[in-house]
Amino acid sequence: MTEEIMEILKGEIFSVWFLAGAALVFWMQAGFAMCEAGFTRAKNAGNIIMKNLMDFCIGTVMWFICGASLMLGPDILNGFAGGFSFDVFTDYGGFDYSAFVFNLVFCATTATIVSGSMAERTKFSSYCVYSAVISAVIYPIEAHWTWGGGFLARWGFHDYAGSNCIHMVGGICAFIGAWLLGPRIGKFERDRSNKVTKVNAFPGHNLVIAALGVFILWLGWYGFNGAAATDVPTLGSVFLTTTVAPSVATVVCMLFTWIKYGKPDVSMCLNASLAGLVAITAPCDVADCAGAAVIGAVSGLLVVFGVWFNDNVTHVDDPVGAVAVHMLNGIWGTLAVGLFATDTAPGFAVAGIQEGLFYGGGFAQLGKQLGGMLVTALWTVVTIYIAFMLIKNTIGLRVSEEEELIGLDATEHGLPSAYAGFSIMDISNTMTMEVNENTNLGSDSYEEASEARKNAAVRVVRADEAAVPEMVSGISKVVIIAKLSRYDVLKRAMNDLGVTGMTVTQVMGCGVQKGAGEKYRGVEIDTTLLPKVKLEVVVSAIPVDRVVETAKKALYTGHIGDGKIFVYPVSRVVKIRTGEEGFAALQDVE
Repeated sequence: MTEEIMEILKGEIFSVWFLAGAALVFWMQAGFAMCEAGFTRAKNAGNIIMKNLMDFCIGTVMWFICGASLMLGPDILNGFAGGFSFDVFTDYGGFDYSAFVFNLVFCATTATIVSGSMAERTKFSSYCVYSAVISAVIYPIEAHWTWGGGFLARWGFHDYAGSNCIHMVGGICAFIGAWLLGPRIGKFERDRSNKVTKVNAFPGHNLVIAALGVFILWLGWYGFNGAAATDVPTLGSVFLTTTVAPSVATVVCMLFTWIKYGKPDVSMCLNASLAGLVAITAPCDVADCAGAAVIGAVSGLLVVFGVWFNDNVTHVDDPVGAVAVHMLNGIWGTLAVGLFATDTAPGFAVAGIQEGLFYGGGFAQLGKQLGGMLVTALWTVVTIYIAFMLIKNTIGLRVSEEEELIGLDATEHGLPSAYAGFSIMDISNTMTMEVNENTNLGSDSYEEASEARKNAAVRVVRADEAAVPEMVSGISKVVIIAKLSRYDVLKRAMNDLGVTGMTVTQVMGCGVQKGAGEKYRGVEIDTTLLPKVKLEVVVSAIPVDRVVETAKKALYTGHIGDGKIFVYPVSRVVKIRTGEEGFAALQDVE
């Protein structure tokens, strides 16, 4: 009787742990959001938070509509997918709530991985669509093959917690998405033959937030890997391997980057911690400590190679390293089962697989892992490519060049900044504006810059003369708002053009994207005032377009915030001393 009670109690305890683990996996959404936001630029932070929020919310809707059935339903098509079932609506009293929630949080993780590689230039509407497709179709079907009783499970393929089903799948989607989307403006410099000659770094705006995200993810990973354990020895072993692999990966990455670059790379080490976690996810229940250490060591090198390979070979712009972390290490972790599985691990007996190559099991399990990985990869490549191409050719994947330069917070969400009270530009103690990676437009050459980049740096606003016909006199007033540091250059350019009369005022001001009146929770936002210089000229003999173009060229540095130009028609000019009007009133010589 006592043994029966203990067995029941044990079952109840691990049932509670199962749901607690699901909660930890949900908490990983916060980690992904912080990590991605920290690794990207401040002008897109709000957009990234919104995407990570909607990943889970859209994923939940797709999950109860069809995703859960496709993954957990009874086999159809010889183990290809689960059959549709609406028990969550029709038989709620007898429904397996725990399995529904547990598998939902894993599904949402797969979609979240894609967000980072496509950050800073993807339409929010398009993101919502492909996130829904991943959660509704792509993930549930391939996950059924392994975890829903599908053909890979029957074949003996093993992926305990998702190196293959989640991370490799998410990483492949991330790679194809970033490839089809193209790089961020200014990421790669090309010569006349379109060959990449230089890769530019876009440092993340807040590595502190990124590090917080990594720690949150690491904590959540104990639930990610350990929630399915049903006995204490297996749970303890999973916790051990989930700790050893990322730790070794991070140390190896630190040493490697220290030797290669002369300094230990902070952002790369953060990526390495995640790479080690991804790699150990599939074999965490069947590997021992030594195996976990080797798996981690390889992943610490693999993530550095992956980032370099994307930048310098494929030229796929991945702002957060999602492809290197998830795709490459997802593949590595999947294959590692066939190399490091050992019968000394507590979870080996339950797994029902053969030992790995390095533990005397031969190539049998490695072959199964390779086959399962290739089948899953093929499914993912085909389905996500079709999804992306349909989106690209209908509503479009990428925002316009101008929207990208301004930032997605403003253009996609009407949010001047995700940081209330802060400017996306650096302000020094002397209140002079300094350029940084958040304002970089990719080129400091006015001649080489596109019109969109010129307009993003120095915006021109013209009054509508047609609306007030009596204002048309051939005389125009040009008001130029610029940085204090560019005043001398601007004044010389105006003088060289022949503009000698001007009014100059030092002012304080700010620019709010998409015009004034942006609101947060219904309340108008106070903005940060910055020191500027305002130069006003009235011209008639000199074409106003030449004045505007000269000013734009003088002010352009290749960064948002270089200035703004307003052009107004002037209906009448009077020189007070002589009474002259119009063109004559503007002449300096009596």
